[in-house]
Amino acid sequence: MARFLWSLMAFLAVVIALYAFYILYDQSLLRANDVMAHHLTARPWAVYGHIGLGALALAIGPFQFLTQVRARAPELHRAMGRIYVASCLLSGLCGIVLAVNTAMGPVAMAGFSGLGLCWLVTTSLAFSKALRRDFTAHRAWMVRSYALTYAAVMLRIYIPVGLISGFDFPLVYALVAWACWVPNALFAEAFLRKAEAPVAVQVA
Repeated sequence: MARFLWSLMAFLAVVIALYAFYILYDQSLLRANDVMAHHLTARPWAVYGHIGLGALALAIGPFQFLTQVRARAPELHRAMGRIYVASCLLSGLCGIVLAVNTAMGPVAMAGFSGLGLCWLVTTSLAFSKALRRDFTAHRAWMVRSYALTYAAVMLRIYIPVGLISGFDFPLVYALVAWACWVPNALFAEAFLRKAEAPVAVQVA
């Protein structure tokens, strides 16, 4: 079961990451999006930084939890970890800039700003624990960090579901600004409390 869940998580992460890279390449989709169009005009660097680096972190994350990578290629694990941390921090900062300048109202602004701040904190703590060689705490904070990174996947699931259910887009967007990451964070805490061993996934 753990192998299946990891595979599903990694598959969705890579698919959404590739989609993110594609919309940066073909910006017609961004320009047609009412939420992102004004950002693309006013602060394109924040759009590119948030989407591009966030997608990179999203794609890297699942492979950082593999025991085989840590055991057989520790240098690769560390290099990918540094890329993940840098991508999260820069994408998080760009995301906060986008959030505080959103045209979708204060609820959405607060939700995505909260996500950005929590993402910065959890990722920074994960990195600091690794530097101190407290690897048990490092893995726990990485779980928390990646749960927030995975908001990119949940957002792209919840928004279509909300729209198909007949709700107006502004309401859906405001709710998803919180729903895409708060349940993830709660799930990560429940997972960590239940886990009795260091967080790792064995994939044969």
